Amino acid sequence: MATDKEFIEYVCEQIRGAGDVTYKKMFGEYMAYVNLKPVLLVCDNTVFVKQVDAIKEFMTDAETGIPYKGAKEHYILDIDDSELSEKVAIALERVTPLPKPKKKK
Repeated sequence: MATDKEFIEYVCEQIRGAGDVTYKKMFGEYMAYVNLKPVLLVCDNTVFVKQVDAIKEFMTDAETGIPYKGAKEHYILDIDDSELSEKVAIALERVTPLPKPKKKK
């Protein structure tokens, strides 16, 4: 089951206070960006975040899961909790580097 466009738009609305929020479709699913930095992976209408120290304190009770075959285990973010979601997005934006530009062939 792929993520619905309405769901990714809801995700972006929930974290709107974190900065400039955008999303891109990737491999049939979505990546949500804050200030051009990839922070949330949305697969099958579920929001996944990397297990990094910057958000460990916010995610102590969070479930974990694997967003796609071959991926590492991620936290599952309760996107309905807008306060938590915004805190997590802000923390991840601070520690996530900008993607490196792709080289032209």
